[in-house]
Amino acid sequence: MSTGWIIALSILGGLLVILIVLFFLGRKAQKKQESQQAQIEAMKQSYSMLIIDKKKLRLKDSGLPNSVIEQAPKLMKRAKLPIVKAKVGPQLVTLVCDGKIFEDLPVKKEVKGTISGIYLTAYKELHGKREVKPPKKKSRYAQFVEKIQEKGGAKPIPTKAKPDSAKTKPGSTKKKKH
Repeated sequence: MSTGWIIALSILGGLLVILIVLFFLGRKAQKKQESQQAQIEAMKQSYSMLIIDKKKLRLKDSGLPNSVIEQAPKLMKRAKLPIVKAKVGPQLVTLVCDGKIFEDLPVKKEVKGTISGIYLTAYKELHGKREVKPPKKKSRYAQFVEKIQEKGGAKPIPTKAKPDSAKTKPGSTKKKKH
């Protein structure tokens, strides 16, 4: 065997070991997340609340209790979390919001929220209709990928922003004049 084959096989073996380790670590993390989700579901309660403010803040700037900040892992202390300040009954409360509902959460409105500890998991608006935000404009890269997939005959990848069919027609390309 030549040295090239030995190097290639050793690299392939190393990649295989890394792949197996990542598989088992991912499995362990998934089980841990499922148990945490079960705890959240068991502890949830519904409250009527007035959302005062919402921001993405670092954990130390969020205004959460020191015991919560001390228990957080180091990486979590540096990351920005979706923080919501709300009035629940007579108390002003700082809550960590679920990332899925943070963008849609209305400010200065009364909602019925589902809280588990200090974690806001869901909400329903009490008064009025829910405001529908217009979809975000696609980035140039997303437009390019969609165009390539269309030409290749592949199914488009679902994105968060829905295309506005009235503005552009599939297959048509408009170039901007400089």
